[in-house]
Amino acid sequence: MIQKEKSLDSSFNSTDIKFFKVCLDLAKQALDAGDQPFGSILVNANNEIIAKARNRINEKNALSHPEIELAKWALENLSVEERQKSKMYTTGEHCPMCAGAHRWAEIGSLYYLSSGEQLGQWLEEFGVEDGPINFISTKEIIKNVEIKGPANGELSDKIKEMHRQFIVKHKTASDHI
Repeated sequence: MIQKEKSLDSSFNSTDIKFFKVCLDLAKQALDAGDQPFGSILVNANNEIIAKARNRINEKNALSHPEIELAKWALENLSVEERQKSKMYTTGEHCPMCAGAHRWAEIGSLYYLSSGEQLGQWLEEFGVEDGPINFISTKEIIKNVEIKGPANGELSDKIKEMHRQFIVKHKTASDHI
């Protein structure tokens, strides 16, 4: 008997799941490099991955979130129309800084695997004190953009486990979120 993958939020289709798996691979690369496990991709109107980024705050600086890197890349490489028709997929809902960058870069849709609220709950579950910023829903920051998330099931469980691994190794998240 073939076991089906645990269900995801019904608003996500098989293409979305494929893109989230790429984001999870990038998050794993970040984790392996000692960074918080966040990974993001930018997809064009033809559903082709056109840019990828992972968290690099330990390698570069505290502003090197993957969403910031993709927003900068989009501004430098895409027309306004191309940016507006693109989708960003990411393992975690945008922090307020990344939400602003997403909107100012005029990137189209945002699909995220886990919410800021979930991350906050996970950190509390892992015994980590609050980070330096408040988690604010991206929907409260970004206007006029399609936003989908969070997902449920196996992929969400995978990113939660990566965050747990980071906390176990580093004992804190407050300096890294």
